[in-house]
Amino acid sequence: MTAAECLLYFPLMQIHRHSLLAGAAECRDTAVIVDVFRAFTCASILLHYEVGRLLLAESPEAALKLKQEKGYLALGEVGGKMVEGFDFGNSPSEITTAGAEFFRRKYVVQRTSAGVRGIFAALEHCDTVYAAGFTTAAALARLIRLEKHPEIHIAAMGQDALSITPEDEQCASYIQHLLDPQISYDHLAALREILSHESARKFLRGDKAHFPAADVTWCLQRDLFPFAMQVHPAEDGPELRKVRLP
Repeated sequence: MTAAECLLYFPLMQIHRHSLLAGAAECRDTAVIVDVFRAFTCASILLHYEVGRLLLAESPEAALKLKQEKGYLALGEVGGKMVEGFDFGNSPSEITTAGAEFFRRKYVVQRTSAGVRGIFAALEHCDTVYAAGFTTAAALARLIRLEKHPEIHIAAMGQDALSITPEDEQCASYIQHLLDPQISYDHLAALREILSHESARKFLRGDKAHFPAADVTWCLQRDLFPFAMQVHPAEDGPELRKVRLP
């Protein structure tokens, strides 16, 4: 098969990279919003635990309203700390300590400073929005290839959606590599950069209860789950659902 024939049968996918909240707002058509520490690691575990629903709230007030009026469990943070009145912080180790039986069939609403806000920003201009971290990266890349999206925007959200961090940039690079193997990716080098950066070290020092050291281990589990996470419109706000692959 000639190069021209390859392009005919396997057209090139255009991949655009963005960072932070402003970058998420630049996404068009189909977006991947990346938040490794910790929003979409938490979300992937909750979906694995078979929660009844996982809604996203743009503000703490919106999440608390769902908790008060409809009995949702409220999960998330502002500035890394659990919001007063919430049931859980934005911590995968806290979620896994509670366990699958606690969360199964529960209705949960999540609000975070980076990933969830990035979802709302992308929804302004995108028809399809995925959430991503290392735990679901390979499944997401496979889904995108199966759905034959001609153009993808990947936004790495960083800390509080304001400062670039290596875990989100490297996860975005990993997804980009999975979509286009001609783009190189070195996971050992990625881990070295991530673990030496303050975004991970603030957990590993173990001196702040809202930054448990164990969260880093959960967040850096690559391809842990066989599903992708996609945002769907719902009555009470955007809902994150898992997409199982054939």
